[in-house]
Amino acid sequence: MKRLLSNTLLMLSLSIAATAQDATAILHADKPQAKINREIYGQFAEHLGSCIYGGLWVGEASPIPNIKGYRKDVFDALKALQIPVLRWPGGCFADDYHWMDGIGPKEQRPTLRNNNWGGTIEDNSFGTHEFLNLCEMLGCEPYISGNVGSGTVKEMAQWVEYMTSDGDTPMARLRRQNGRDKAWHVKYFGIGNEAWGCGGNMTPEYYSNEFRKFNTYLRDQGENRLFRIASGASDYDYNWTRVLMKNIGERMQGISVHYYTVKDWGNKGKATAFSPEEYYLTLEKCLDVEPVIARHCAIMDSLDSKKKIALMVDEWGTWWDEEPGTIAGHLYQQNSLRDAMVAALMLNVFHKYTERVRMCNIAQVVNVLQSMILTDQKGSGHMVLTPTYHVFEMYRPFQEATFLPMTLKTDSVRTIEGKQVPLISTSAARTQDGNIILALTNTSLTDSKDIAVTLEGIKAKSIEGRILTSKDAKDYNSFENPNIVTPRPFKDAKLKKNLLSMTLPAKSIVVLTIKN
Repeated sequence: MKRLLSNTLLMLSLSIAATAQDATAILHADKPQAKINREIYGQFAEHLGSCIYGGLWVGEASPIPNIKGYRKDVFDALKALQIPVLRWPGGCFADDYHWMDGIGPKEQRPTLRNNNWGGTIEDNSFGTHEFLNLCEMLGCEPYISGNVGSGTVKEMAQWVEYMTSDGDTPMARLRRQNGRDKAWHVKYFGIGNEAWGCGGNMTPEYYSNEFRKFNTYLRDQGENRLFRIASGASDYDYNWTRVLMKNIGERMQGISVHYYTVKDWGNKGKATAFSPEEYYLTLEKCLDVEPVIARHCAIMDSLDSKKKIALMVDEWGTWWDEEPGTIAGHLYQQNSLRDAMVAALMLNVFHKYTERVRMCNIAQVVNVLQSMILTDQKGSGHMVLTPTYHVFEMYRPFQEATFLPMTLKTDSVRTIEGKQVPLISTSAARTQDGNIILALTNTSLTDSKDIAVTLEGIKAKSIEGRILTSKDAKDYNSFENPNIVTPRPFKDAKLKKNLLSMTLPAKSIVVLTIKN
């Protein structure tokens, strides 16, 4: 009788302890799934505002410290981030760009008017050589977006030959004449961009025919093999994906989709001034990317059961009103802790679909939209790392790690539109060195959350971690105060046998390394 009473009290105490948790999770380390492609952490650099000029590129004669014309502080920050792939030259700019204007002696290159972004006059000093050399220096794959909208088949075919031919061909000879003997390795090539909009206002049927025509003449040169990416849908346009899958099929290796967290394109809102209601609406739209990806994947699965064709989310992120006092059309915006939350939540979703989602490119790398880096628009030479940069840096071990499923139970908050936003988001993977990387995000603006994680299939020996948070979700890093939102050590995780418990502060992102 005494033993029965003791067991009853023990079960009661365990029940009380369990109900005291705000969230519970099971990490299934014994059920590994697909590899998380490193290209999911891709970047995007468009000729837009000061992304290229003043961001990546200042020229060798600039008083701002540079490496062969590349801004040194920006280069060093991107090198430290180990970016896997960089998309260029657009975006909408790509279908207005004629690559031959950007080669040869810089003083002889013609200027151009950036018709898509503010009418800015550019001097073309950053072109094919400057981009591909930058990718080599950063150790990342280049992703070229070709001009279908206003270009010709011949122009695109010659570009591929110029970049990748090592033979005695006309374009290879022109490249050598311009100072580059060896061909570059170019894997990813986009045949047009947003063909449904700024890339030509085409129907999916018409674009499918254009893709097939252009693709015919994009010949692989030597050992270089192009990974051909079709201009895919904007978020909810599932018919576009269906038509391209049927009409193009395996002529493409990838199809893109673009997704931004904008709720109202006529009133996008301010980057650093928003209400709690606006904060949760942003996260709601952010998390809606999962059913969007799931539905595109289902369409692709029905026509490509072996998953030969990849889904590329090659533009994604937040998009706010431009900062007051900046140039109209340059899309310069600040980056707050809210943006960091969006980055973490989106990456968590991308991890789950890594069997089909093989590349993602956040928009954009410097000075534009949800950027990694901001440089001083007044030319002082100052640079700041954004909260989004720090998320990408903290999540870096997920690259090439093996995705591990998790079972999560958490409460949620209801938005003013009546939808539920989970207050806890998680993602886990086994890294190449055998450790476990675990990311946990508490989206609540006001409340800390207790979570207990059961570790299945792992004997954990130690834990170390970092946290990204701040006093206010509107906090951001400025040139005057560059370290308001930066990672710091997180030592509150407690491990007892196979149970991991911790308290996640409000509006926080925690990344743990579990060593076994």
